[in-house]
This record gives sequence, C-alpha cells and structure tokens, in this order.
Amino acid sequence: MIELKQICKRFGQRWAVEDLSLQVPKGEIYGLLGHNGAGKSTAIGMMLGQVWPTTGEIRVCGYDVTSHRSRALQRVGAIFESPAFYDYLSGRRNLEILSSYTAPTSDQRISEVVEWVGLRGRESSKVRTYSHGMRARLALAQALLPNPELLILDEPSDGLDPEGIHEMRHTILRLHKELGLTILLSSHLLNEVEQLCTRIAVLNGGVKVFEGSLAETKQHKNWAHLKVNDFTAATQHLLGAKLIADTRDGHLIALTNGSGTHEVAKVLIGLGFALYEIGPFEETLENFYLELMNPSKAVALKASSPAGHSSRN
Repeated sequence: MIELKQICKRFGQRWAVEDLSLQVPKGEIYGLLGHNGAGKSTAIGMMLGQVWPTTGEIRVCGYDVTSHRSRALQRVGAIFESPAFYDYLSGRRNLEILSSYTAPTSDQRISEVVEWVGLRGRESSKVRTYSHGMRARLALAQALLPNPELLILDEPSDGLDPEGIHEMRHTILRLHKELGLTILLSSHLLNEVEQLCTRIAVLNGGVKVFEGSLAETKQHKNWAHLKVNDFTAATQHLLGAKLIADTRDGHLIALTNGSGTHEVAKVLIGLGFALYEIGPFEETLENFYLELMNPSKAVALKASSPAGHSSRN
C-alpha cells in the first residue's frame, strides 16, 4: 500500500530524512516510531504529497505520489498534524463542509462515519463543546469520509487522557478488523504501538534504524536478568568465555547463541561470585526502542545498516 525508495528531504542545510526506504503491506497496522524531530511527520507529509521529497520515489496505493497525487490519494484517509474545525458549527456540519472540498459525500456516509467513531448523539452539538477526545474522533470521522483503503494517522492519541487513548485504540482495531483497512500510524506512545501494530519502523535523526515485526523486536537479543555481587567483574569473565554478547543497565546480559542461564550460573559460582538471581528477561518494545536510541548503539546501527549509507550526493 505504501512504498518508499531511498527518500531524502532537506530543509536548507538540514537533512530531515535520509535514504528512507520502507514498505507497508496491505492489511497491516504499521507503526512509525521515533523521537520528536526524528523525521516521522516529514515522512508522512511526503506520503500525502504535502511535502516534496528532495530525492527518491514514493508510491501509495500503486501510484507515484509526486506525478499522480490525486490517484495515489483517492482511497486514502489521514489525520495529519493538528486538524482544524469550525468551532461555531456542529460536528456534522464540519464534516459536510470538509468533505465538499474534495468530493461530494452523501448524508448516509456521514451518518455511517459518525456511528463508526462513536459520535452518535453529539454530531449536532457545536464543536466548541467537544472534549479533546471527541475532537480526535471527529478528525478520525473526517479521515473515513472517502471510504479509504488506507488510513494514515499522525499521533492519533496525542493529548488524550487514558480513557481517550483506550477508546482510540479500540476504534483503530475495530476499523482494521471490520473494514479491512491498512493503517499506518506514527506515535510516541510505545505501549499503544505494542498493542496495535504488526510491524514497525524506527527513525533516529532522519535515518531508519530498524524495520521489522513486533516479534522481531523481542527476539533481537536473548536477554537475561543477572543479580550478582560484582556485575562488572562477573560480566567481564562471561564476555571472555563467550557466554554473553552484551550487557545493559547494570543487570541485564545478552546470552550468546547456544548458551543458557544454567551455564552462566555454573561458571559464576565456580569463580566464587555470589549469585543472587538469574533468569530470563522478557523484552518489551520500550526496552528495544530505548536501546536503539542509545547514542553509541545508534552510531553502530547507522554504520552497519544500509539505511545509514547516504546516496544523497
């Protein structure tokens, strides 16, 4: 549904996105992650034809966005940046006006999307009386008006309270399941991404540092929790014995292929260390993400990844 090939975008002397390539297959809920300024919104702006790439190719729904924008976006709905509404008009009237800018939309379709996003009964109220969560649902209703096959959502839960985040999550899952939509969303709420997405890409400084399934983020390394009287000395021995490949946070060890916690325990006890605790550590998306954002890890990843080798010159 979305294919980016070696996309670069420069603003003045600053490269906002460098050699970004990714694919969003039909039927996925795909997450685009990264800190503020990582290039997520720039990438989405280019997908929607609102930001022109410096170099590279962008195809959406099979069409090149730069040369066939109207065809590429014909079946695309989006929430991008901060949606603006007429506060003195009703939610329904807003949808009528906004839809008229692109293509006529029937009253029946407007009623359908109002029902889908949970605004039934409040569509006649003026938008100025809406809560932040209701405004977010109205923005989602606007994105659904063209009966899209693809939804692109830039921070759809931004600013919502826990109840609003919960409602938005379940609405997105329902749209994906019942309407069969392909959904790309950017978010900094890692717990939400973990519950929503099937695949993710992570940007750091405009460069893609990871792309893969959620399952792959948990299989990246075989981490174990280790509590011992001298973690630094113990892990030096384990690295020398090639039982572990890495350490993290003063209590985590990455086991090498073929080694297990029982072997680590046996070696440490044999060397006279006081072993208090050792066991498997369940990787989370948050742990994986924070490791990617570690400056020393990020430099290594950029150097080793094809995404890190710029062809902009």
